[in-house]
Amino acid sequence: MSEKLNLLEVEFTEEIVADLLPEWKGSDIDVSVLSGGITNKLYRARCSKGDVAIRIYGDKTEMFINRDREAHALQQMADAGITSKLIKYLPDRNVTIVEFITGSYTMKNSDFLKDELRETIMDPVRRIHSSGAVLDYIFNPYEQCIKMNNILKKLNVTFPEYDIEGTLAKLKILNDKINIPVRDYVITHNDLLADNFILVTDEYKDRFEQPIYIIDWEYGGMGPKYYDIADMFQEILVPRDAELKIVESYCEGKDFDKVLYYIDMFKPFPDIYWFLWSLIQKTVSTIEFDFYTYGKIKYDNAQNNIKYLQKEYGIKI
Repeated sequence: MSEKLNLLEVEFTEEIVADLLPEWKGSDIDVSVLSGGITNKLYRARCSKGDVAIRIYGDKTEMFINRDREAHALQQMADAGITSKLIKYLPDRNVTIVEFITGSYTMKNSDFLKDELRETIMDPVRRIHSSGAVLDYIFNPYEQCIKMNNILKKLNVTFPEYDIEGTLAKLKILNDKINIPVRDYVITHNDLLADNFILVTDEYKDRFEQPIYIIDWEYGGMGPKYYDIADMFQEILVPRDAELKIVESYCEGKDFDKVLYYIDMFKPFPDIYWFLWSLIQKTVSTIEFDFYTYGKIKYDNAQNNIKYLQKEYGIKI
């Protein structure tokens, strides 16, 4: 039934859930819409046999995301207790189904300012980077920005108001100065926005092994751990004093100055990556979202961080 439908364009019903999860047929299934994703559609489905989150891949997301790699990352991170369990991977249906973290709270940017949550938040980030898990995909931040720009070029659109080539040249200088060898790469999430941190509420803590989980591994790969935190900072946009406390918690007092330096050096990269992503989405996506404004904010943030590096560290760009 549902395999003949574009699940992005139809009402998501109990019948569709039962088609995706035949073992649920005959059960009283409750379906609700989940907020969060920009390009994907997210639903929660529950019955006496389970409680799951169902993600339907957004149109043309295959331009950026390899779903086989995502499923591999999900499985490894679930085994490490960092993300929720992978229930079903159905690439022919453009669907991934994971365990829903019942009684959970989706983090907000303001939560990263709370002293009492800091270690809870940073513990799974640290465990990701020290997990020893391996993916077959290298996420070099500079090369990823070049890849995004190449996709944009192929769409034959121009945005002359932005100095894309000049900015990429500056990132090349930063990349050469950073010079972290691939052998030092670890598994990285690469999209650590607040919405991807799921806190288990006190009432449900006995049901889950961890107090917090990190979801949505679409962009996971082997990358520099510092980039992961730089990306997080560019999403949550907390004041500098909060950044310093978060870095101190992450590195547990070891090599603080070095860790902070590399995080700062990587900050322009995620903003340019998501800036280029947004221009691509503006061109190809049918979703009603202001991709242009989203991208402009990212571009401006990157330029400000480049200026900061010049002033704070004397980087000549």
